[in-house]
Amino acid sequence: MSAPASRHPGRREQEVRRLRDLLRSALLADRFPGGALPPENELMAAYGATRAAVREALAMLRAEGLIERLPGVGTHVMVDPPRTDMDEALGVKRGAMYTFTTPPRILDRSTVPAPPTLAASLGIEPGEPVLRLEYVAMNEGLPAAVATNYVVFPEAERLLATPFHGHWYQLMADAGVVLGESEFVIDCVAADPMAAGLLDVPPGFPLLAIEQTIADPTGRVIDVAFLRIRPDRFRFVSRAAASDLL
Repeated sequence: MSAPASRHPGRREQEVRRLRDLLRSALLADRFPGGALPPENELMAAYGATRAAVREALAMLRAEGLIERLPGVGTHVMVDPPRTDMDEALGVKRGAMYTFTTPPRILDRSTVPAPPTLAASLGIEPGEPVLRLEYVAMNEGLPAAVATNYVVFPEAERLLATPFHGHWYQLMADAGVVLGESEFVIDCVAADPMAAGLLDVPPGFPLLAIEQTIADPTGRVIDVAFLRIRPDRFRFVSRAAASDLL
């Protein structure tokens, strides 16, 4: 049986998609003064679009939760996610991603025996005790990520005795834990019902899934973490220069 023919979007659909992308980029870059989008007729003139295309593009942005349209008030931006460089996101330097105004919501802070697969990642014997510290990171009062960290001793002992008020790297610094290299594996997953409830998204919502290992300056792994991050809470920025080989 032959595969069904793929459907190519029509010209009007393409127009709506392109307009949506242009408006989305502009509003997330804070290019509309005061967060207020221009009236429909001004958008039509500025982007060379039909009224129907403008309305459909705005409907798509509203469905994303990026704008709100109120009769007699106009169209306003509803979110302002901080731009954060990738090296900020990976903990290499501090920036918008680590300027949290709301303390994390701690879900679990207990000592547990390391199962074999985790023990192998941490370079310890199966069954050795590790600190499991699980929390919801908050960004301006809104849930941004769920993280489960497994930390070896003696570093775990210091973390148990240290108040957790800000972000993970601040906790490590406050506890006197010196960090070396980190490794990140990043992919995308659909939110399971539990993660969806913690992050205030519907089940199936796309989340960034990160597996992280943190080593001390000698290369000894001290922390293995599993994170689920709402990508709509941040805008990740990466810059690179062309290599001499290109």
